[in-house]
Amino acid sequence: MKEIDELKNRIIRAGHKAVEQLIKVANEDIITGGDDDVSADRLKNAAASKKLAIFDAFEILSKIEEERERLTGEESSNTKITKTGFAERRSK
Repeated sequence: MKEIDELKNRIIRAGHKAVEQLIKVANEDIITGGDDDVSADRLKNAAASKKLAIFDAFEILSKIEEERERLTGEESSNTKITKTGFAERRSK
């Protein structure tokens, strides 16, 4: 059991690194350089990529918090653990 807990802790640390990378993606400028004449499709794709990065980061953080609670046996007051995915929660 101790091995599994250590693996989970390693996954949690890797998750934090992934979130940091997703934050970098979300912080990047959509329009770079002096090229203000960007096609609508390009802008739409860039905005969608940023949105996905942000939502993925939040989903990873939620899962990290859930796993930490399982490891420590504590429950966070602001965490609502559900068995549904992001799309299912947003569709209501």
